[in-house]
Amino acid sequence: MGDDSVMDSFQVHGFLSQALVITDDNNFFGPSSEDNGSFEFTEIGLNASLRPHQDVLLAAQVLSRNAGGDLTDATPKLDYGLIDYQMISNQQRTFGVQLGRFKNPFGFYNQTRDVAFTRPSILLPQSIYFDRTRSLGLSGDGVSLYHEERIPSGVLRTQVGFGQARMEDDVEQTLGLDQFPGSLDAGSSAIGQIRYEHDGGRIVTAISVASANADYASSSNIPGEGTFRFQPWVLSFQYNQELWTLTAEYAIRKLELSGFNSFSDSSRTGESWYVQYSRRFNDNWQWLVRYDTLINNKNDASGKSFEASGLGPAHSQFADDLTFGLQWSPLPQLMLAGEYHHIDGTGWLPNRDIKDSSQTSQRWNMFLFQLSLRF
Repeated sequence: MGDDSVMDSFQVHGFLSQALVITDDNNFFGPSSEDNGSFEFTEIGLNASLRPHQDVLLAAQVLSRNAGGDLTDATPKLDYGLIDYQMISNQQRTFGVQLGRFKNPFGFYNQTRDVAFTRPSILLPQSIYFDRTRSLGLSGDGVSLYHEERIPSGVLRTQVGFGQARMEDDVEQTLGLDQFPGSLDAGSSAIGQIRYEHDGGRIVTAISVASANADYASSSNIPGEGTFRFQPWVLSFQYNQELWTLTAEYAIRKLELSGFNSFSDSSRTGESWYVQYSRRFNDNWQWLVRYDTLINNKNDASGKSFEASGLGPAHSQFADDLTFGLQWSPLPQLMLAGEYHHIDGTGWLPNRDIKDSSQTSQRWNMFLFQLSLRF
């Protein structure tokens, strides 16, 4: 590849999304239940790629995202940045390796979750694509191997990654460790996905599994030092027709905390699933209906034991969300979207939006409106 053709391969793209969030109770992404709602949901991204050799790709994306925090949360961060080397690339198969910060292959939407144009709705199903512990699921630093095999009936894709998960303030807040003088340091983690696309993508199935580990370092006896382990499994299914798509995903999530002085070792298994139907009409319109459900602990699905232990309201341990959405793309670079959520439970409310969990309402409603641009 000569210098001219290398620069010919240089590409830059970007996107911007601004949303308005209005709730009748419970703040989500800022003071959404007050006055005129919250405009504190903004996503701005810029990505670039360069192919210095036909088998090598350099790619990176910087993302600024504010979702109800203070303005320092919108500081641009490296979303992904990697060197991609394809060792094998022919009509039958592709095999390659990525080094750097890579997006986690988790469910159908995780790798592109911050680009509004790739989402079926303004908010992804919160039972699986958590915003409250977003950094943990988003990406990892290390090495990722991927393989694509084209067979007569479809395409089989495999991706595995090894390295360190990202552990940011949102994870500490959700675990309740942010109130102590210590820090959560990422340990070795792994993630993998096998995905099969049948008949040109008419049927898509996937299984994703991960193990994210961290050590909590503390100079204080309260809570002391300990370990955190998170092991989710996700089963994904999608059926595509020309004008409609049916999607369903199911997740089992095991979370363990051990070794702390201040509280006994704990292990709980959560469960999530959703079913979503979307329909395209008039070329550039799409509507959607989805039922999404989350349980934090299968052994305490109602949250009553949690509340009896004085840990917080029962409804903080589950969430059932009925969503109706509408998208309009008058131009390929422009999208307008609106959606309504009727929610029972607060199991996925971001912790930064909760000042006092006892003051939250079990049943609440939310409207979102979003303008998205890309180039």
